[in-house]
Amino acid sequence: MTTYGTIPAGTPVSPSLGYISFARERIRSSLGTRRPWKEMVHLRSLSIPANAAEAFQRIKTNAAYFRMNYVIVILFILFLSLLWHPISLIVFVVTMAAWLFLYFLRDGPVVILGRSIDDRVVMVVLAVVTIVLLFLTDVTINILVSLLIGVVVVLTHSVVRMTEDLFVDGEDGARLRLRDAASSSFSTT
Repeated sequence: MTTYGTIPAGTPVSPSLGYISFARERIRSSLGTRRPWKEMVHLRSLSIPANAAEAFQRIKTNAAYFRMNYVIVILFILFLSLLWHPISLIVFVVTMAAWLFLYFLRDGPVVILGRSIDDRVVMVVLAVVTIVLLFLTDVTINILVSLLIGVVVVLTHSVVRMTEDLFVDGEDGARLRLRDAASSSFSTT
């Protein structure tokens, strides 16, 4: 008996399709670790800081809290600046694959020679490698201008975004709480 239009439940999935669905799920779950964009641009949480000390405190807290969002913003601005340079765009896409596998999509920490590498170190190394490879494609002015624009956007957001309503958890939260306690005890002495 022949049944048309149905796929038997026991049909094996090809390895390439399995990998694509795995990658799709990892992208969804990894991008889920970034902070929601609505939380990032919540209009009621935007205000001008009272003084420079408060501005620096906001920069530190927001940089730790919105780190993945800020990386996405800067990489997107860099991507837009390379649209009219095909060789540079190819290099950028290749380095984006490295970003995906080593920063955005990994399950645990990167381990080299039995040592766990911190998330921030991976981010800095990937940023340096990306910039150096793009400099080799002779688009120096595009890279510098787009990085400058990205840094200005990120710094502007981190200064005007209030931090009182942020729920900082995990390792970053513990680090921020310790730093805040140390800075408050330092300022009272």
